[in-house]
Amino acid sequence: MNSSTISKVEKARRYASEPERVRFEQFQVTFRGSNDTHTVRMDGADFTCNCHYFQAHDEACAHIMALQRLLATMMTEDQQTAGAHFSFANAVS
Repeated sequence: MNSSTISKVEKARRYASEPERVRFEQFQVTFRGSNDTHTVRMDGADFTCNCHYFQAHDEACAHIMALQRLLATMMTEDQQTAGAHFSFANAVS
């Protein structure tokens, strides 16, 4: 490996240990739930999920809340709290 590549790998390792450097703007994921596989999308601070709960209530489901918790350090506060009466953003771990 040449020195340029080694430098890039070291920089990537440092960046990976600092997730607060990254902010999601949009994404789509497949979420394997207990009963089915769901598609969760985020665009800005707007989330959607194709699960029955989200379709019926138009508020954050367990799949969205799990992603908000998992990716909290890479989301804005608005994204962390979007669509929910409860937020992990202010909860004690």
